[in-house]
Amino acid sequence: MTPRRVTVIPPTLNLLTKAPTGTVKKRRTAGYARVSTDSDEQFTSYEAQIDYYTQYIKRHSDWEFVKVYTDEGITGTNTKRRDGFKEMIKDALDGKIDLIVTKSISRFARNTVDTLVNVRKLKEHGVEVFFEKENIYTFDSKGELLITIMSSLAQEESRSISENVTWGQRKRFADGKVSLPYKQFLGYRKGADGIPEIVPEEAEIVRSIYKMFINGLTPGAIAKELIAQGIPTPSGKKGWQYGTVNSILHNEKYKGDARLQKCFTVDFLTKKTKINEGEVPQYYVENSHPAIIPPDEWELVQRETERRKKLGGRYRSNDILCCRIVCGDCGTFYGSKVWHSTDKYRRVIWQCNAKYKYNCNTPKYDDDTIKNGFVYALNQLIGDKDNILDDCRMIQKTLTDCSEIDRKLETALQEIEVVTELTKKCINENSTNAQNQEVFASKYNSLVQRYETEKNKVDELNALKLERQHKADEIGAFMFRIHELDTIEEFDSTVWLATIDRVIANADGSLVYCFVNGAQIKV
Repeated sequence: MTPRRVTVIPPTLNLLTKAPTGTVKKRRTAGYARVSTDSDEQFTSYEAQIDYYTQYIKRHSDWEFVKVYTDEGITGTNTKRRDGFKEMIKDALDGKIDLIVTKSISRFARNTVDTLVNVRKLKEHGVEVFFEKENIYTFDSKGELLITIMSSLAQEESRSISENVTWGQRKRFADGKVSLPYKQFLGYRKGADGIPEIVPEEAEIVRSIYKMFINGLTPGAIAKELIAQGIPTPSGKKGWQYGTVNSILHNEKYKGDARLQKCFTVDFLTKKTKINEGEVPQYYVENSHPAIIPPDEWELVQRETERRKKLGGRYRSNDILCCRIVCGDCGTFYGSKVWHSTDKYRRVIWQCNAKYKYNCNTPKYDDDTIKNGFVYALNQLIGDKDNILDDCRMIQKTLTDCSEIDRKLETALQEIEVVTELTKKCINENSTNAQNQEVFASKYNSLVQRYETEKNKVDELNALKLERQHKADEIGAFMFRIHELDTIEEFDSTVWLATIDRVIANADGSLVYCFVNGAQIKV
């Protein structure tokens, strides 16, 4: 029998790089540098890293310099927003890079999963990574084990840093220290003492937005007006959106207060945030910085917003009189109509929106008639200012006394607690003892019905309490305006919003002005 003979055929390609063995070829090498904050103090470090890796790669005779990829002011816990990193990975996978040099695993990524996924992906395509600080080459047999250990440590370091930053932020919140995203916040800049200070020219834009809203414009109409005037958005863009205007109208910082920690970070790795719905504390700081909008005017805008929301689609105009004038015949709102819209006799008149549907006998009115009537009626009211204010104080005291509502709430909540325990007991007995399931279902459904009844009662009582508080606030704003006024000579939109509830148009041509305090004056 012929003896077995084995001949070794040596490899001709490198297992990892796929390059022919025995050939001397320069490795195309790129550097990666990242600075995780965009503050001025880090700029030198960022520039130094670029220069260092450029020179470091060029000093190696067997390396061919490709490029230094960079990310500035980007966190390393997640690779999703790191454009420089993503460009480098793409070029490597496209065969443009053989070796990547970076300072450390924490510079590459502080997320264990991201580190390993990218290292393995690069390895599959014959691209090696060298971590200088740890002296790890990923093609080394022990490389992946060391990377796993080191990146886990980096991830824990990132968690620790995140917790420290969060603690620091919450400590600042608790101390009432306010900081704004100044680059995207209209009207303020960071002052020398760290407290927001007013930017006069931007503050005028904010005031004009509030004024337009008080004059009847919707946020969408205000956005169009700002675009037409060529005014840039807080972030410097040309196009204003409904949401941008709406956020300015409802941000308490414009009245000099600040609600802190409206949102919080859920996961330090993904940096995902959510609106704070009670999971973590909030802090409300009054008079934290100079106000652009007077507090009473800001509150007036909030109440008017709520009124328009309740009206829904019925508020479609951009006029302060919209949805305030009510037909005395059918109860429908008056709407504006334009007469002679294309000639010099152009005129805006108001008439019942259902005039021809219900054959209403109420007349038409022009703007001046309604506004002049308001001036007359308000002056009549101011003439009896002292008695009016006394009545308002009594009304406000009655509205803010919610002791009976609180008593009913407590009773309903106690009943909910009892029903909840009975329901748990019912379910537990059914799961441990053999029972007639029809009897169980009947008992269970009865308990659920009791629970829903009490829950609805709690919701109704809370809504009633909130409604009374809103009405008390409305009366307070009315009192403030009346107290400040001696007489008015002409129509004022702010005074109108703060004092009037509705105007009833009668068939005899008279207008009844119904004020927030319940007073009615016929003109």
